[in-house]
Amino acid sequence: MFWKALCLIFSLLLGISQGLRKMPKLADRKLCADEECSHPISVAVALSDYNPPDCRFIPIRKGQTLYIFSKLKGRGRLFWSGSVQGDYYGEQAAHLGYFPSSVVEEQHYLMPGKIEVQTDQWDFTC
Repeated sequence: MFWKALCLIFSLLLGISQGLRKMPKLADRKLCADEECSHPISVAVALSDYNPPDCRFIPIRKGQTLYIFSKLKGRGRLFWSGSVQGDYYGEQAAHLGYFPSSVVEEQHYLMPGKIEVQTDQWDFTC
């Protein structure tokens, strides 16, 4: 119990010291391939560059491959979430975030995105 409390306090202090802020969610619901949104729905290719407005979104360069993990519903239906793959990130791990569906073209469908999942109160912390 003591270690859990200590870890929580440390995390809060770290967040405050780095100026982190919670970003509001883009939609109330999203479509995923599974309840955890851990399996990609499809693979897409970027049709154009995209420069993100904040930390919730990922930068995309034309020709990059993206794995689509969810498609937002309702007011956020124009955005999908996924990870960028390709030489832009080089040796780094895949970068996860949102991007406009209009800047990509789905190439391969992997699993149907038919499971509707409620989004968390705060999607991202910037």
